[in-house]
Amino acid sequence: MKFWKVLATSGVLLLAACGGGGSVESVPVSTAAHSVTPPSQARLPMSTVFKGESKFRALVAKAERENWRRLPLGQRTVKAATAMLGVPYVNYTLEVDDHIESPVVNLNGMDCWTYYENALGFARMLAYKPGPYRPEDLLHMIELERYRGGRCNGSYISRMHHLEEVFHDNQKRGLAKNVTSSLPGAVRLRREIRYMPEQWRSYRYLRNNRELIPLMAGIEKRLSRLPVYHVPKSRVRSVEHLLQDGDICAITSTWKYGYTSHVGLIVRRGGRAYFAHATSDRDKGRRTIIDRPITDYLNGSSKHAGIVICRPLDLKPSPMWNQQMAGN
Repeated sequence: MKFWKVLATSGVLLLAACGGGGSVESVPVSTAAHSVTPPSQARLPMSTVFKGESKFRALVAKAERENWRRLPLGQRTVKAATAMLGVPYVNYTLEVDDHIESPVVNLNGMDCWTYYENALGFARMLAYKPGPYRPEDLLHMIELERYRGGRCNGSYISRMHHLEEVFHDNQKRGLAKNVTSSLPGAVRLRREIRYMPEQWRSYRYLRNNRELIPLMAGIEKRLSRLPVYHVPKSRVRSVEHLLQDGDICAITSTWKYGYTSHVGLIVRRGGRAYFAHATSDRDKGRRTIIDRPITDYLNGSSKHAGIVICRPLDLKPSPMWNQQMAGN
């Protein structure tokens, strides 16, 4: 078995393999400051919050065999997203209890949001800590991305339900950079978010905890004031060359009561920025796919207004790398 030691660096994590020939591999990581909160306590059974463990094991084996760890985060994310192609589209996979909120991973069925989260979380996990990897490790990565401040407190309100808040919160914690406003042609959107409190019957937790509805209304009111920029779809072709592998690409909507309607990942192919996402369209198979270039995808519907681009950053390596070396 190999053990890994963190060796030092500026912008590159060097992992010295001990017990396996002493080779050194370089893993590109960001030097930005990050806030990696510890995982929250388990509140629901693992069989409830994690589905598809055999797929997880196979994905780990593939990543280790092909040495994904040494790739930059964006390329790692695309590797994971590509390995997850063909997974059926399933909505509401996070609604697993009537009252208790918990991080959830379902590798057997995904919607657009969980597809990008699962790919990004898996990619981050590989460089954040050493193996052997467990489902709990991926759940931790998902918690960092999905919950306000990176922490689930057992309440439905601690989960962020709007992409614009996810991007804002993750940037504030040093986990990502919303690059949209720096892209040529970007303009500010102003919307009054009004959705979840009015559609509360569609959400299991709100149906069973109606006292949360006014709290959700307050959250949406605050989010309406966030500075949200997008690149209108008429200008997206001119910025495609600036988009990178693994960028989170949110599709803005023409609907006046919300900012975004869909999300996926950017995959670079042949000089174009393709859109990888979980689609509910029957003619596309209701599954995870790599679709057309993002410009062509946007032009396919009058409801698409433009894009928001959030660029995830790698995490600071866990002290567990040193603990592995000490144990050896």
